[in-house]
Amino acid sequence: MKKKTVPAIRSMKDEHRKIVMVTAYDAATARMIDEAGVDIVLVGDSLGNVVQGLPNTLPVTIEDMIYHTRIVSRGIENAHLSADMPFMSYQASKEEALRNAGRLVKEAGAESVKLEINEDYVDTVYAINKSGIPVMGHIGLCPQSVLEMGGYKVQGRGKKEAGRLLGLAKAIEGAGAFSLVLESIPRSLAEEITDSISIPTIGIGAGPGCDGQVLVINDLLGLSPEPTPKFVKKYAELREIVGKSTRAFIEEVRSGAFPSEEHSYD
Repeated sequence: MKKKTVPAIRSMKDEHRKIVMVTAYDAATARMIDEAGVDIVLVGDSLGNVVQGLPNTLPVTIEDMIYHTRIVSRGIENAHLSADMPFMSYQASKEEALRNAGRLVKEAGAESVKLEINEDYVDTVYAINKSGIPVMGHIGLCPQSVLEMGGYKVQGRGKKEAGRLLGLAKAIEGAGAFSLVLESIPRSLAEEITDSISIPTIGIGAGPGCDGQVLVINDLLGLSPEPTPKFVKKYAELREIVGKSTRAFIEEVRSGAFPSEEHSYD
């Protein structure tokens, strides 16, 4: 397989080839999904929920993102590696945004950065992209704005809000982003945005009309506890397998069945 570069990902839209993006937070997982053939591995600030056990992504720091991106990079040969810029790593100023984006590339090995964007940060996309760092945008449901939104709610319902998101998507494209994540918006709006911009859209809870799809690895593998969002499809039930395997280990240790002769050295 060839290394997935930013131009290669952008060309997938024109070639009508769906983009597949999956999150990873460690080298072993990154290696497995890279070998499986995903196009983009995203080190999401969702690590706050799925790795750190936090109720939301807000406490995740730039140091957390640098650490996890660095170790994920060791497991990737072919996929493009993108990293989230966490809450308050880019909001204070464009200068701080450039500095933190640069750290994710220089110190951690990211090949692009992802920002949750509203109208106030379009210029930040331009500034980061101008510095030579590719930017992936993210609109719709933005987990870093969960306090403002009052929870994890579908966005873009209603003509006014749909029009705002469409205009925002076009502005992000104009600022130089190479792709755009659409999260939890009506499928009709996602299709309209996808048809209206030249950069690829990657959906999560945005229907089948996007140029690609992304899922959190823990959701995909059935490791996340219930309830999970409507857009999640489990391709395995590893939570059940982990529990069953661990209970079997507990039983064998307590009964003396493990370790057996087979698992002992002479």
